[in-house]
Amino acid sequence: MQNAKSKIQHVKSTVPDTGFTLLETIIVLFFMALILGLSTIFFANTLPSNRLNATAREISATIRHARHTALINGEKQTMIINLDSRYYGIEGIAQKSIPSGITLKVIDPLLGEVRKGEYPVVFHATGAMEGGTIVLSSGKKIISIQLDPVVGSVVIR
Repeated sequence: MQNAKSKIQHVKSTVPDTGFTLLETIIVLFFMALILGLSTIFFANTLPSNRLNATAREISATIRHARHTALINGEKQTMIINLDSRYYGIEGIAQKSIPSGITLKVIDPLLGEVRKGEYPVVFHATGAMEGGTIVLSSGKKIISIQLDPVVGSVVIR
């Protein structure tokens, strides 16, 4: 019997202790929760900025589409920006809404700053356009869509 006990103790002493202690596991879980919490805050802060960028790209694409349609069909096209109802689109085609949290204004060379009503951007068959600079803002970020009336280019800044 004594011999069997000494063999068991010998086997126990030669097998190394493996695994993690409870304290090590708790520390690792704490750091994982901390990193997850900080990354959530970071991504939540970038969401409004991404929404603003996407809206600016969509408006710019609609402007380019209206200009190309006017050139191809050889007839005038009008894009309407409704600042009160918060939508925009080419006349006679489906309208797109402007997301909440994004403010919109137009700086017209003749009318000045326009914040209410409907604002038309007219595209002629020659490629020229009539319209001002469209300014979108959300929080501290401001994006302007500048239209070149002669060349017909659209620049997002």
